[in-house]
Amino acid sequence: MNFQNYDSKFIGIELYAGPGGMSLGAHLAGVNVKLAVEINKATSLTYKENHKSTTIINDDVANIDNLPAFPKEKIKILFGGPPCQGFSLSNKRTRNLENAKNWQFKNFIRLAEKWHPDWLVIENVSGLLTTEKGIFLEMILQDLHKIGYTTYYKVLNAVNFGIPQKRERLFIVASKHNQAFEFPDPTGSFVTVKDAINDLPFVENGCKSNELEYAGPALSSYSLLLREGESIAKNNGVTKNGELIIERYKHIQQGNNWSSIPDHLMHNYKDKNRCHAGIYYRLKENEPSVVIGNYRKNMLIHPTFNRGLSVREAARLQSFPDWFEFKGFLTDQQQQVGDAVPPLLAKQIFHKILSY
Repeated sequence: MNFQNYDSKFIGIELYAGPGGMSLGAHLAGVNVKLAVEINKATSLTYKENHKSTTIINDDVANIDNLPAFPKEKIKILFGGPPCQGFSLSNKRTRNLENAKNWQFKNFIRLAEKWHPDWLVIENVSGLLTTEKGIFLEMILQDLHKIGYTTYYKVLNAVNFGIPQKRERLFIVASKHNQAFEFPDPTGSFVTVKDAINDLPFVENGCKSNELEYAGPALSSYSLLLREGESIAKNNGVTKNGELIIERYKHIQQGNNWSSIPDHLMHNYKDKNRCHAGIYYRLKENEPSVVIGNYRKNMLIHPTFNRGLSVREAARLQSFPDWFEFKGFLTDQQQQVGDAVPPLLAKQIFHKILSY
């Protein structure tokens, strides 16, 4: 699907765009996204491939001095997710004031002050609430107030909005015109891993195929929605794991992790009890997925096969439609999927803004 320019009174610009999950959600809600900025080259190629009517700038947001002007009658929305690794609850080492990545929000606010958007949307991990006892969140809110914005924030869990993933994210929404804002209510729908991926191509450990035929018809309304009439599925690459890794997988039942692996198969770990709970976790097919973060390094396991997740399977769990193609090497694609904002969650936020 190629987005075409259309007449919308809502104009959007995305900073720290990633592959464009938020842009896709904004578009689905009715926002004409005109510009995006993303520093990673491979990720920029993914954005360009899937948002053909949006200008993508492959650069550091810190190097952007101004944003383009638009007619006064347009309602402008500036949105994005400044790098959040430093705020992650699993990243205890750099969740502090010294981590330079924790200050990227300053560039977002700098450009907001120059561009004067009607609305701002900032997405980040829920750890922003607790890092340094919440000082970063407080600074963001104070800075936004100083430049004339009324702010609202809330942690939303993707699973409550029809997305097959337990993924909590903090959203900050700010209005230039003192417009009261209420976050969207949960949709009430519940989607499982099986609902999301059961119709996708059968692939084996180390699969390198980009395009493959579906295993069968869409078996749920969710998979039917994301297929959007496509005849093939793209991005079916899977990390090739060695025999030892595959042997470890065989001992893990759905919902279990590394603790199920016999000690003699974990001989290269000095102390396997120090492993993170998410390592070697096999997804439960009849429940939503755990967080799809860096799922390659976390070694998330397919519910029924002894392999990792394909890029397309992970993209389904993130609510990306099947026409959306990720570019770059396999590791690039995996990182892009894991870092992205679920488009259908972003759509709910933008739809609420447009309703005012």
